[in-house]
Amino acid sequence: MQVSRTVAGWLARRLSLSPASIGFVPTMGALHCGHASLVKRSRAENELTVVSIFVNPAQFNDPTDLERYPRTVAQDLALLEELGVDEVLMPPAAEIYPFGRRFHIEEESLTQVMEGVSRPGFFQGVMTVVLKLLNLVRADRAYFGEKDYQQLEVIRDLAKEFFVPTEIVGCPTVRESSGLAASSRNLLLSPAGREKAAEIFRVLRTAADPLQAKTKLSEAGFTVDYVEEHFGRRFAAAHLEGIRLIDNVPLG
Repeated sequence: MQVSRTVAGWLARRLSLSPASIGFVPTMGALHCGHASLVKRSRAENELTVVSIFVNPAQFNDPTDLERYPRTVAQDLALLEELGVDEVLMPPAAEIYPFGRRFHIEEESLTQVMEGVSRPGFFQGVMTVVLKLLNLVRADRAYFGEKDYQQLEVIRDLAKEFFVPTEIVGCPTVRESSGLAASSRNLLLSPAGREKAAEIFRVLRTAADPLQAKTKLSEAGFTVDYVEEHFGRRFAAAHLEGIRLIDNVPLG
């Protein structure tokens, strides 16, 4: 497994990888079984798999949230090597944003609900860094989990809008035995909190409508940002033990 820690080093490395088919899994580290499933899918469908580890400062509107985001680089690299990843891209923020925040991307439709409302600047940061990474890796396929379904829809349209040839592949949410969606933020929960967090999934599946789901989650001790229905799915964002969690399920 080759690890590239600079953009220049990666670009030199990238020249040697053609014409092999390339799958790409962008991550912010703190890898879990959900990330592993994306890597396995990529390895099954491509000759080479590239994973990026980059905690993107541009998508955090709360500096405290950025500071406490879990960072487990040594464990991440060990897992990726065990999974058979070929290339890892770990660039510093100064190289991903050489001009600071002078350039960014806006979207005026899909980002105007849910995460776009609750986290001002979030999608601006996500779209900007994803476009940069797609341009750097130039993969045949890039893999994203459906847990961040709104993000997945935005990235699909982003790739089409900017004529990015990479196919955007959505992959099913991976869940713990309790039903809790796999997430790096789960590492910040206490054992009791992690067990309780699975209630989000249960409520989303069983509530009669978004209002009832929001009421049930509030009664269970969550601080609810929203419960909404879009894209044929029901979505929720809620805080537990000060940690913001999101999930979604198909309607019906």
